[in-house]
Amino acid sequence: MGEEEKQWGEGKTIRNNSEILFIYDAKMCNPNGDPDDENKPRMDYNRNINLVSDVRLKRYIRDYLMDYKGRTIFVSKVGGVTVDATKRLKKLIEANKEEIAADERLKDLLDKNKPSEKNLSEHLPWLLSKLTDVRFFGATMPLKSEVGKGASITFTGPIQFNWGYSLNKVIGPMESSTITSTFAGAGEDYSTMGKDYRVDYSLIAFHGIISAKRAESTKLIDDDIDLFDEAMLKAIPLEATTRSKTGQSPLLYIRVEYNTPEFFLGDFRRYVKIAEKEGDSTIPFDETAKLRSSDDYKLDLAKLKDKLKAHGDKISEIHFWKSDDIKISGWVNHDGKLETKDSSGKEVEIPIVAVSKAKNEG
Repeated sequence: MGEEEKQWGEGKTIRNNSEILFIYDAKMCNPNGDPDDENKPRMDYNRNINLVSDVRLKRYIRDYLMDYKGRTIFVSKVGGVTVDATKRLKKLIEANKEEIAADERLKDLLDKNKPSEKNLSEHLPWLLSKLTDVRFFGATMPLKSEVGKGASITFTGPIQFNWGYSLNKVIGPMESSTITSTFAGAGEDYSTMGKDYRVDYSLIAFHGIISAKRAESTKLIDDDIDLFDEAMLKAIPLEATTRSKTGQSPLLYIRVEYNTPEFFLGDFRRYVKIAEKEGDSTIPFDETAKLRSSDDYKLDLAKLKDKLKAHGDKISEIHFWKSDDIKISGWVNHDGKLETKDSSGKEVEIPIVAVSKAKNEG
């Protein structure tokens, strides 16, 4: 058993919910192309906001876990080749063949020394120990079994996001330039042409949740959450490195950890305002179209802080990270704590824990 599985096996499933605010910016790039619209940046043209799907964000996280942390990822290519879910499960068994053969409890995953996913439903703890992204986001896995064709295991992931959207006004993609690629072959040159669509500047915000109730089925543990925090800060800078994606940087990450599995506050993005760099004036939405850098504004978190303070008796701690490239206001804490009162009027201090990019690095 590898170090990852040992650590996972010794951990306890999380018991409380968390809620997430994640903000990053995108400069002169395409944060999420729409394949149904010439790969233009996804847009809500009625509201002039740039959109990014939750699938795009999860892909960055999965790729980071695979490329930089050496984790096995279920929703991924194998050896650079796209394979269906059944083949992916067989590849997983094949990669762990030695461990399986040495464990009497797992031997039915091999049929005449060949991978067989037929009995995987009887080995879910082992399966989950291998697949970090399934513990995070869930998955549907097809099975071959006596229950009949088309049977499957479905894990609903405890970590989920809404679609991200820009807090600033984005007036559609920039004017596209035509890009040409030339390939040599058989004594001739062949050219392909396409359009290169990008946004000038987009300040993208995601809201997410971590459900303790859902974690019961995927066995998400506290160490997984530490790894997730790290991935949120590092995945985009390290994985958004293609020609059209370069230019994206995390600015703010807040994970509010509650002291109960039965409470969510709701979308934190409602309580974030874009304000003038100096002074307290909020920038009207239409005027945010002129923004081109995090140097042009600050984020006002006063309403978010007040909302959290109003529900302070339900909060265990706040995990907080801010880039040096963004200025914030309204987020005043005292000695690493957010001071508030509970429903009885008693003073409450909510710990604010700094999230480090270096967390989990040996």
